[in-house]
Amino acid sequence: MHTNTDTKTLQYDIRPSFQAEGEISSSFNKLAHILIDNNIHIIDGFIGVNWEFVINKIKKEFEDYDIIPHFVAIDDALLSEEIINNLVMPYLGGDDPLFGKKSLLPLSSFFDTKKIEQFREALRESTEYIIFYGVGAALLDSTNTLMYVDLPKSTLIQRMRAGQAWNLGCSNSKDPKQIYKRYYFIDWEALNDHKRSILPRIEIMADQQSDETLPWILGRDLRQTLHQMSINYFRVKPTFESGVWGGQWMKEHLTGIDQNAKNYAWSFEMIVPENGLTLKSNDQVLEISFDQLMFSESKNVLGLAQPRFGVEFPIRFNFLDTFDGGNLSIQCHPSPQYAKSEFGENFTQDETYYIVDRKGDAQVYLGFQEDIDQEKFRSALEQSFDTGESIAIDQYIQMFESKKHQLYLIPHGTVHSSGIDNLVLEISATPYNFTFKMYDWVRPDLDGKPRPLNIKRAFDNLNFNRKGEVVNETLIVKPITLKIDDQAEKVHLPTHEDHFYDVVRYDFDREIRIETNNQCHILMLVEGEAIELTTANGMKQVFHYVETFAIPAAAGWYLLRNLGTQQAKVIQSFVKDSKCNQF
Repeated sequence: MHTNTDTKTLQYDIRPSFQAEGEISSSFNKLAHILIDNNIHIIDGFIGVNWEFVINKIKKEFEDYDIIPHFVAIDDALLSEEIINNLVMPYLGGDDPLFGKKSLLPLSSFFDTKKIEQFREALRESTEYIIFYGVGAALLDSTNTLMYVDLPKSTLIQRMRAGQAWNLGCSNSKDPKQIYKRYYFIDWEALNDHKRSILPRIEIMADQQSDETLPWILGRDLRQTLHQMSINYFRVKPTFESGVWGGQWMKEHLTGIDQNAKNYAWSFEMIVPENGLTLKSNDQVLEISFDQLMFSESKNVLGLAQPRFGVEFPIRFNFLDTFDGGNLSIQCHPSPQYAKSEFGENFTQDETYYIVDRKGDAQVYLGFQEDIDQEKFRSALEQSFDTGESIAIDQYIQMFESKKHQLYLIPHGTVHSSGIDNLVLEISATPYNFTFKMYDWVRPDLDGKPRPLNIKRAFDNLNFNRKGEVVNETLIVKPITLKIDDQAEKVHLPTHEDHFYDVVRYDFDREIRIETNNQCHILMLVEGEAIELTTANGMKQVFHYVETFAIPAAAGWYLLRNLGTQQAKVIQSFVKDSKCNQF
């Protein structure tokens, strides 16, 4: 165990929260009162919301005010499923089981313009209290305030897997992987752009991840809370996923994690497209999507990096757990040009592996052997795929002993994998879906079906110059240590030129003061028990071993104080100044 204390206050928090400005309420009576007082006739929301629950509760409260509202589902104005399927088809990658291309389709393109105009006319001229609700309802009115019902993407995925949520405009069940592919490349793009456009007009923000309660917050309080985050700190709500190679480290070490799962392969510590932010007020909590922070406060969050990345958060932290598990697939990631042309991504999946823990003879696979023969390697991969026969992969790929606190660099095109018995902190550019698997140890996925391989895409991107001694010289980091004072050191772990982010570790006994230099810092305590953060604005928060948090650029400076009995080691990543204006 690495939580070197039995004190419950020094444990990993799987449900972190930020103190909200104003009140979070779950009162439907108060909610109806605000809707009526503000003359709100639009309730928009995210895909996957249980609208029957929301509308039935609101309707009952309206009737207590002697108002009989007429509720109209905006879904009635959607184009037919056939038309929508034809509309999105060009972005779905044909027969590719995993990859499509990010769509530029606005949410309005999913709706029948004549029906939308009829609804607008009804909204303008109706003499009764009419409320239009559903995904895209705000398209009917571009000026007035509205209510929005959000749904965490983690909850949406759970509902999708349970057959309770589908793609926008679709009612029939499909393979969950295909539903997810369309979410990522099409639905989320349209819905996020729509949410961004209406966020300033939202009078009430609600969270519908439960069918028993509907916590909500006033829009002005939400925006003030997001501003406070943008000048102090934030920590997203982590999510955990099992996988065919998943391990047992997280199950054994992370307090409160579900012990019924077979394993955990990933922990999404900060993967912005999927993580949420939890707000608290007294005994009430409400979760919103992380992108709301970026839509409202991207300049404060990203500082110098904002002109390049806009409202996209550039860096992700996640765990790969192979303790008593299996090897990851042999893989690589696309070049920036390939990611843009093939998938519509603005930047690519340049990665690093930071070893938080390991045991036994754990290995990292990185780069090719000096004598690599491209054609021989490809032939072996394709034969294995066709016949199901295993490969002696170390004939082609180099293996290095995994060392605790070592950083391994994986710029795009680099062949790599984590071996068994590692806990890897993957510090990476944010895109997270673009892994081209070449060899997966001839094993089925958790569903018993073969895992898709991407040999052709991999060979379109592999860099065969990363081989032999070049790998040791350029991809295995040689730390540069700078003594700060008698109890603290700054350890620079320089990344590759292809990485737009840098990595530093602070090792200290008592405390350390760090300037943001107008960059957002993403941090994790990778050794020690707990640290206390104090921001320049006086806000304090305790973070425990292996918890990820971020300090926005606008915070200016912050203080980290070691609360444990051993030296604290805090890893930090941020965008390089030299990369802020490169596109």
